[in-house]
Amino acid sequence: MPSLGGWEWVILALIALLLFGGSRLAGIGKNAGKAIREFKEETSALRSGASPSEPPASLAQPASPATPESGTDKS
Repeated sequence: MPSLGGWEWVILALIALLLFGGSRLAGIGKNAGKAIREFKEETSALRSGASPSEPPASLAQPASPATPESGTDKS
């Protein structure tokens, strides 16, 4: 399989820009960068033997189970 040259990358970038738009591509790039950064931090923590950093607050506390409403119970 031949490698992609400069013009092929330019064409792919233009197609992606047309499909997703500029603002959505910026968000995709930001999220990809954040994911890569977190992955690197976690792998370096595992390699050094230290415990991984604390998970975000949204992941640290599980969602409370939904309680049924009093009017929906038809027993």
